[in-house]
Amino acid sequence: MVAISVTTPHVLKLFEDVPGDPGAGEVRLRVQRAGICGSDLHIYHGSNPFAKYPRIIGHEFAGVVEAVGPGVAGLVPGDRVVADPVVSCGQCYACRAGRSNVCGKLEVFGVHRDGGFRSHVVLPEGNLVKVPAHLPVAVAALAEPFSIAANVLSRTGIAAQDSVLIYGAGTVGLTVLQVAKLHGARCIVADPDAARLERARAFGADRTVNPRETPVAEAVAGEHDGLGPSVVIDGAGIPALLEEACRVASPAGRIGILGFSPAPCNVSQQEIVKKELSLVGSRLNRRLLPQVVEWLASGKLRPEAMITQTFAAAEAPAAFALIEKDPASTLKVQLAFD
Repeated sequence: MVAISVTTPHVLKLFEDVPGDPGAGEVRLRVQRAGICGSDLHIYHGSNPFAKYPRIIGHEFAGVVEAVGPGVAGLVPGDRVVADPVVSCGQCYACRAGRSNVCGKLEVFGVHRDGGFRSHVVLPEGNLVKVPAHLPVAVAALAEPFSIAANVLSRTGIAAQDSVLIYGAGTVGLTVLQVAKLHGARCIVADPDAARLERARAFGADRTVNPRETPVAEAVAGEHDGLGPSVVIDGAGIPALLEEACRVASPAGRIGILGFSPAPCNVSQQEIVKKELSLVGSRLNRRLLPQVVEWLASGKLRPEAMITQTFAAAEAPAAFALIEKDPASTLKVQLAFD
């Protein structure tokens, strides 16, 4: 049994996992699969402003219920579940407004609290979503990253008549692509890496654009009879893209921003007002894992090909090294704890 902690930036430590007993309303989960996210790498590098050290990382994980505490009514030992890492107070303005993902006292397992890169973890019952027996645990562990995509497309709105421009063909961009296609939208993916664009086409992109070869503004100008894409999603987290997004978006368009950077960016008030654009941020997910699990279980989403490598948990340093040294060969790297 193993746990994986970042003790200080750039120091990854493996140590013996000691299972805790669940308290009232809590469940002890035996973790089976966990995905490595860019946020885990940010904590490893010391660039996540919300993490304190030492920290057991990991917020994309799934497994089997091993024990339940007093008052747990919806889960029993043996149930297969995926974790929702978002912990909210339920009482502040944001929670009362139905936006628990930006709770004033927000905490996230793997960031503010110790997370799921360990053989066992104790969680509140409300942070676990049951998954059906036929859904592979590796696919179940993808539910959390897909909930990020579901959240930003909920914030911007998504429908079959939309034309969606997605900046970035990494994990975030590809999850947004797949959820947007699920809703029937036309999707254009822009990325300067040819191999990533090839992956985007494999996951259903209607068109791909390499900005080193064709300016994005030129490539999307014909959408909606010359008005431009109705939805623009920044999945790359590059501040300079926001100014271009406002220029290329259709009148009445919606722009969703994922990720964050302290760097400033130029935004034209004239473009926003002239087109009456909606500009929204999106953080984590708003209780959307049950919906994502239904998509996965029904086959509406089939993202198995996103899992490019699986390492035994004890080989976590090698997994991190691969992502750092050869990112082009990875998309979603998972750790196996079973």
